[in-house]
Amino acid sequence: MSTTDTPSTAVDSAPDPYLAVQQSAEFAGLRRALRNFVFPMTAAFFLWYALYVLLSAYARGFMGTKVVGNINIALVFGLLQFVSTFLIAWLYARYTERRVDPVADRLKVQVEDDAMNSHGGGAS
Repeated sequence: MSTTDTPSTAVDSAPDPYLAVQQSAEFAGLRRALRNFVFPMTAAFFLWYALYVLLSAYARGFMGTKVVGNINIALVFGLLQFVSTFLIAWLYARYTERRVDPVADRLKVQVEDDAMNSHGGGAS
């Protein structure tokens, strides 16, 4: 008994809509757009956090400098970590709303249409 590719060839003749989208230039652009925001922002936040940790460890005099009352530079930097986290989240939401979501929505519709067409259409 020999194995043939006849059954799989029939399945392969209808391209998987997900693979087609994954191989498209539009999907590559979508991934590039995400990477262009996420990687630099992650690096910037990591450096900002590392600066805070290093100053806390090695520049105790500077970090202990009083700004107002009992509030020192270390406390201000610590609170700015929260502010920067929320700022990055807001910027990410804004960025994806403008540059990522429209492309992702188009790709989603394309996949749904391709899947519907490859499975014999929809409801009549």
